[in-house]
Amino acid sequence: MDKSIKTTNNQNSENYYHGTKADLKQGDLIEPGFNSNYGQRKNAKYIYLTATLNAATWGAELALGEGAERIYIVEPTGAIEDDPNLTDKKFPGNPTKSYRSLYPLRVMGEITEWEGHSPELLKEMKDHIERLKQQGIEAIED
Repeated sequence: MDKSIKTTNNQNSENYYHGTKADLKQGDLIEPGFNSNYGQRKNAKYIYLTATLNAATWGAELALGEGAERIYIVEPTGAIEDDPNLTDKKFPGNPTKSYRSLYPLRVMGEITEWEGHSPELLKEMKDHIERLKQQGIEAIED
């Protein structure tokens, strides 16, 4: 990216974010149809985005692969809907401002300065995901 973009975790943000380990550049499209980073890693019908930097941080930290953790500012190219994997089931009213779309997201920029979760909290989340996996509970609902 040509320019570092700084932001805060403003719950009223007009920006949308996508956390990943993919190395992308401004103008690239992030599209559904690739293997999910979660659950059984099946072909993802949706692409996920959030309006909070905290949720995007989780996405970057929990993404599979060896690449650097990245958070992109994205623009939906079509309709978005509340992410049923988080809303109402786990967090009534969508306080995480998590969404999904059948349409690609356009990369508008990259957040280069962000703080990850503590190693203890990250381990706790990964252990929780592993317990769900052992119980046969999918993290992603199509």
